[in-house]
Amino acid sequence: MPDLIHQFIAHSAQAAPNAPALLFKDQSFSYAQLQLQVEAVANALLGLGIGAGDRVGVYLPKQPETVFSLFGAAAAGACFVPINPLLKPRQVAHILPHCNVSVLITSAPRLETLLGVLDNCPDLHTIVLVEDQAPERVRALPQQLLSYAEFCGSPGSGAQPHRRIDIDMTAILYTSGSTGNPKGVVLSHRNMVAGARSVTSYLGNSAADRILAVLPLSFDAGLSQLTTAFSVGASVVLMDYLLPRDVVRAVTRYGVTGLAAVPLLWNQLKDLDWPAPAVQSLRYITNTGGAMPVSTTRALQQTLPNTLIFLMYGLTESFRSTYLPPDQVAVRPESMGRAIPNAEILVINEDGNECAPHEPGELVHRGALVSLGYWNDPEETAERFKPCPVQPAELPITELAVWSGDQVVKDEEGYLYFISRKDEMIKTSGYRVSPTEVEEVAYASGLVAGAAALGLPHAALGQAILLVVTPGVDAAVNIALEETVLAYCRSELPNFMVPSAIIARSALPHNQNGKIDRRMLAHEYESMFQDKST
Repeated sequence: MPDLIHQFIAHSAQAAPNAPALLFKDQSFSYAQLQLQVEAVANALLGLGIGAGDRVGVYLPKQPETVFSLFGAAAAGACFVPINPLLKPRQVAHILPHCNVSVLITSAPRLETLLGVLDNCPDLHTIVLVEDQAPERVRALPQQLLSYAEFCGSPGSGAQPHRRIDIDMTAILYTSGSTGNPKGVVLSHRNMVAGARSVTSYLGNSAADRILAVLPLSFDAGLSQLTTAFSVGASVVLMDYLLPRDVVRAVTRYGVTGLAAVPLLWNQLKDLDWPAPAVQSLRYITNTGGAMPVSTTRALQQTLPNTLIFLMYGLTESFRSTYLPPDQVAVRPESMGRAIPNAEILVINEDGNECAPHEPGELVHRGALVSLGYWNDPEETAERFKPCPVQPAELPITELAVWSGDQVVKDEEGYLYFISRKDEMIKTSGYRVSPTEVEEVAYASGLVAGAAALGLPHAALGQAILLVVTPGVDAAVNIALEETVLAYCRSELPNFMVPSAIIARSALPHNQNGKIDRRMLAHEYESMFQDKST
């Protein structure tokens, strides 16, 4: 059995070379063709002198070259960094130098947006564009600029892929942190292989499955759509949808059997008319990125009566953690479920002991899926990756578990229920958003003196972002200030980070330590979005 993630493709190419592996619009790639494309990228990277574990950034939407590049980097022995295509230059400018990306694979339009930030990326020596021709504006960049055809068509150096074992890192996924800039979660081959095997075991995946990938590949759950499919020889349909109805059409067109989405999308899909072919083909659906409203789950059960529903929970630091089996969805739809295979989930109180049933505590994940920590951030790593609380004292080597920051309770049967975040992270539309990231953009507008971003309950989004600001010296508390700051946020932030509303006030409350009292603000505005579903 494969121990490294790119070996999933090689194994399936040997077992069933003509089986469909990847579909995109009217294109189709068999496993044999996919393997050749992965090898071409690996050879090209080695020809550029890529080192073992060197970072390869991939800043593209879901398209075949994205998949070729991710798994090609792994096959070369490098480390891939999928960058969410929704991010704007401000966020990408942090990621590229933070993890020392040496090769960036992207598109010409995206590269043009980065012209002002690439000077701060000293390790970046080569940029590969998926287009055949580079625009005039980017040709003067100091980095080597190659078209994708030139990149993959070069003879290469003949160098062998770097030898890697399962504990070696293969990916860095960036996720928002509570202190501002995104954190890079370092994943090993072991993490991703164990995750794929665990998920396929309870989803019952096989080569007969066809999975529609609508989640971003920069997400752990989105990337998992690829690894789980390739691990069993199933096929993946790549899709960046514009409207929810497009998803239903794709399920029908491609005969999709498996679909994962975040609650926001499920809230929209439940109200659509699903044609009979889609209802018949869809074997299972999964939810991730936040709690699924019970009303949404029940509506989907009626719309898709023969489809298995798996409610799932995970964090990037441990890929997947829990799932609720379909036979329990009607019994306890509010539950996060229990631990996935090959993982142990603990609920730990502030004294470091396991909680009794119905006693709130922090969710702690131990096992093969616990990642390697945060790239270039030892303090945050030490905060979240700590000794396992159930480890026997006599063991000579300390096992590290990941402390999620999520408050949960478990019932007498061991089923878990989410309570709240320990920190101030905002979960909206399946994304984790740092309040500081939003606040920093508000400050950068030059219009505000104080800012506090809050996540407030919202029926469709999970949480909506409210930005409360105080005016700067040359501004006043009025609607024009709110509208101007909101327009600036829209220009600087991806859509999922843009506040749903901005409120200007003369002052913000502060606690005894001089910090903004977010709890007081959240209590004051807690019902602001509760009657809104869009």
